[in-house]
This record gives sequence, C-alpha cells and structure tokens, in this order.
Amino acid sequence: MKDCLADKTRHLVALAKDGDESALDRLCRVYGLRVRWIIRLRMGAELRSKLESMDLVQDTLVHALGGLDDFTYRNEGDFVRWLSTIAENVIRGNLNRLHADKRDVRRELPLDGCGPTSTGGLVATPGPIDATTPSVIMSKKEELAELERAIDQLKPEYREVIILTKIEGLSYKEISNRLGKSHDAVRKLVSRAIVALADFFESD
Repeated sequence: MKDCLADKTRHLVALAKDGDESALDRLCRVYGLRVRWIIRLRMGAELRSKLESMDLVQDTLVHALGGLDDFTYRNEGDFVRWLSTIAENVIRGNLNRLHADKRDVRRELPLDGCGPTSTGGLVATPGPIDATTPSVIMSKKEELAELERAIDQLKPEYREVIILTKIEGLSYKEISNRLGKSHDAVRKLVSRAIVALADFFESD
C-alpha cells in the first residue's frame, strides 16, 4: 500500500509539474491532512491560540505546489519531509510577523521541535511496548485535538522524535543526522517517547 501511495505521488508530482491543475488538487487532498498534523503539533498549545492553523496549511500548500519545479522526487518520504520543511518555514514566518508586532513571542512561545533539543543522558531501553502507540492511535482516527493535548505534555525531545518518526516518517539514521545523536541514543529516545505518549492515553 505504501508503494502504491509512492507511485501515486510520483505520478501526481510529474503531472503537476506539467501544469495539470487536477493533479495539484489531488496532491492537496492526499497530503493536506498530513500537513495539518505537522503544523498543529509543531505550533504548540500557546501558539495555536494566536495563529489560525488552516491559514498556515493553505500557505504551506501554496508555497509547496508553486515550487514543485525546485523539487526532485526520489521517494514519498522525501516529499513529506519537503512539505514539512516548508511548513516549518511558514510557521517561522508567521512567528516573526507576530514578533514584529511589538511583542517578542519567539521567546514567549518557542516553536516546538524546531530548536535545539536536550542531550541529557538516557537510561536503559524500556521493555516491550504494547499496541497503544502513536501509529495505532492515529490508525484508530483519534481526534487531532486529543493527540495535540498528549504531545503538549511530552518533554521537548520526546515531542520532537515523535513528530519526526510518526508524522514525518524519518528513519533512525535520518533522525541521528538531524539531531546529532548516535543511532542507539535515538532508538532509546524514541522508545521512551512512545512509552510516555502511550501512558498518557492509557491514564486518560
């Protein structure tokens, strides 16, 4: 199924680059929800109260689809990460505009997951994780607001790796390169983050 989606995305990107407007519309339908997840979870609770997320979703898709000529499709994961990078830039742009309005919200409202993360020590990897993982939660179509509330409760480094693995789909190796951590440290961090998130839903 994943290969089918990748082939579909490759085909739609190629058509969109040739000016097919229906392909642009279909890309929006396929990836609009994913972009919304990325934006909402990276904004954080306080910033969500000051910015309209759907405006940011629209801005992200407009920038992405308008810049397809600068994107070389290799795989579906690359496309999602490209969208994520644009989404982060859109959030930062809006954050800067809020700052320009005579209020330093960049200090007051840090952009979740876009700054440096803690490099504190890690203990041994937790035991086996049951089925209450973010993937299962999302496959059961839990409300976005509920996942937002859970993500907001996590430590910044946990929140970051959950977004990178479960929303953006990065591999441990890619996360290692991005965060400057060893593969083993990332593996342990992801395991601890998943347990922390699962605990939130089990205790709710």
